[in-house]
Amino acid sequence: MADLTDRSGGYFVGTKPSERYPIWTRANVGEVFPDPVRMGTFDFAFQDADGIRMSELAFRDAYVEMGAFSYDEFDPDDCVFLGVFGGYTYLNAAIGRVFGARAPGIDVDTVDRSFFGEQPGIPPYEPHPDDACPEAEQRIGETLLMLFAAPELPEVHDDEANIAALRAQRPDFTQIGDHEIVQWISDFLDSGYTDGTGFRLLFARHLKVSFLAAVPLGVLEQVCTALGRPQDTLKLVAGFGDVASAAPSDAMWQLGRQVAASTALGALFDAGPAGLADRLAAAGAEDSSGAIAAFNEAFGSFLYEFGSRGPNEWEMTCPTWETDPDIALAAVDRMRLAPAEAEPALRRAELAAQRESLTAEIAAALEADPDTQMQFNLALGAAAVYLPGRERTKTNCVRYVNECRIASRVLGRRLVERGLFNAETEFGMLRLSELHEMLDDPSGWAEIIAERQAIWDDANSRQEPFVIVGDPPPMAQWARRGAIELPSLGVGEVLAGLPGCPGIARGRARVVLDSSDPTALAPGDVLVAPLTDPSWTPLFVSASAVVVDVGAALSHSVIVSRELGLPCVISATGATGRIPDGALVEVNGDTGMITVLEV
Repeated sequence: MADLTDRSGGYFVGTKPSERYPIWTRANVGEVFPDPVRMGTFDFAFQDADGIRMSELAFRDAYVEMGAFSYDEFDPDDCVFLGVFGGYTYLNAAIGRVFGARAPGIDVDTVDRSFFGEQPGIPPYEPHPDDACPEAEQRIGETLLMLFAAPELPEVHDDEANIAALRAQRPDFTQIGDHEIVQWISDFLDSGYTDGTGFRLLFARHLKVSFLAAVPLGVLEQVCTALGRPQDTLKLVAGFGDVASAAPSDAMWQLGRQVAASTALGALFDAGPAGLADRLAAAGAEDSSGAIAAFNEAFGSFLYEFGSRGPNEWEMTCPTWETDPDIALAAVDRMRLAPAEAEPALRRAELAAQRESLTAEIAAALEADPDTQMQFNLALGAAAVYLPGRERTKTNCVRYVNECRIASRVLGRRLVERGLFNAETEFGMLRLSELHEMLDDPSGWAEIIAERQAIWDDANSRQEPFVIVGDPPPMAQWARRGAIELPSLGVGEVLAGLPGCPGIARGRARVVLDSSDPTALAPGDVLVAPLTDPSWTPLFVSASAVVVDVGAALSHSVIVSRELGLPCVISATGATGRIPDGALVEVNGDTGMITVLEV
């Protein structure tokens, strides 16, 4: 039985730092787990008293399947791919560097760019004697050949069908006993590694597709750079469509048009998003025009299809559009105010036309070099499959987790009614095994939950380090969020980041820190955010450009900006603290520069 307490300098649970792979980063994983993890999530995804768990195991499966490692290269008892320090989830960048050192045609610098973007404090690569592995290099080479030879992902579409069936067959949890709900969640999360529906398999699939998606993008970058037009790389992968994390925006757009066309709906939305779902339900029965009832029916279909999305959607205690429809309706409210030309489908069509024209132009420029031309065409074909595939596999995982979220909240509401919980999400502060114990004997558990909640609140108020090398500093040494005041940019000053999506736009900067409250963002504003996940996607539709503090080539902000044709700058360190809210700014997605024009 592993002792998992106080391993991260003050949090109630954590992982042991790896001596072999000692570099950890919040890059990428910060989009998935922006907040400190709860006990229930740690217990399922990372590690429990009996050993490593599903997310860590899936990472190992993915890297072994790609040929980069063998299982015996990993600590059998402790996490090496995922770490939890001070409550925050970290991704092991040292392992990614080993992949870069072993993979033919890829190097450590390429991996670093995809992991870190441009962030300060990244230690230089220092080769380890075991990094080189000719056998792994050969295995990875075979994987890459398959990537370009047959860039199809039929298994991902099979996963989608399986998840849709699970959603359709969701049990009526209100008719299931307390212990039975806990056991259902445990079995659902752990089961199915061989039947095509288990989380471990789904997540391993996502990780493999995500890592391989960077390969064709890298090839296209090399070709465009050699032609002297590196700025065209991202234009070649824009407007593919079929991007799962962007799909809700199309549906929300249609909902927004319904609201914009109805005086009755507009009046309900004008009263604000708080309680809007209840007001719509009450008004639907009395609406003589039928517009409200029609909207409610369409919104119900939307929630069925996309209800698993929301802020911090991998964490079961956090709300999604299904558990808190007002969050989704707040985004629909932004859509109804957007001009007609902001329709996502129109933007995507323009980008697709630009991509097709550019593809023909570059292919023609390569006619004298048929080998490079073939390489270019193969990379473009693989990118069209793997880049949307990355978002599709992620969506499959998120929809799977949401089934457990719904079950957990049914139990949570019961325990609130009995006076055992103060909130229905307090189940997240207990292990699944502890939930069984609490149900058998509730005495003393309220104090344990309160103590853990206080520690979580403390961690949530602190600014975690972006990179950790070796042992993490104690949580008590981390600064409080907002304690370090960054100097605001003045007129004419420039903040440099990395190009995420090409184009130039001007607009009023709106610093938004929480995707569940989009009301400050008006059409044409520049969205300035710490980072984004799919819950932010609807905010992109009415924005003129996107700027994020943290991000890399395959970050959510880049993928969605590319689909919507928005200039995007990533890795703009300190943007949310330095760009004055309301300032007129110019965002240059070609150069990565943000210029303040007016304060």
